[in-house]
Formats: sequence, structure tokens, C-alpha cells
Amino acid sequence: MSRRPGQGIAAARRNFKEFDAPFGTKLKMLLRNNWTKVRTRSNCCGNDGEPGC
Repeated sequence: MSRRPGQGIAAARRNFKEFDAPFGTKLKMLLRNNWTKVRTRSNCCGNDGEPGC
């Protein structure tokens, strides 16, 4: 698997913290986007900038 620039724990935390949405919405996006990555066996869910992508 190749890594994309900015990918990692610190970038994921920053993305979650800085995304402008209520906590519940961010949590739903995080779960949805990670499920998409697992299902498609990809490093990206296609929603750059959203939590979990």
C-alpha cells in the first residue's frame, strides 16, 4: 500500500478536529468513510477532507 501525503494518525486527528460539523455528524462520516475504505480495499474513500478519509 502506498501512503498519501499527510496520511497518518496526526493528520487524521487534525482533520477530525478541524472539520466544521457537529460531533455526531463527524462521527458518522468517520465510520462511513472508513467502511468504504475497508469495503473497497482502498486507502481513500473518495471524500477528501472529510473525517475518516
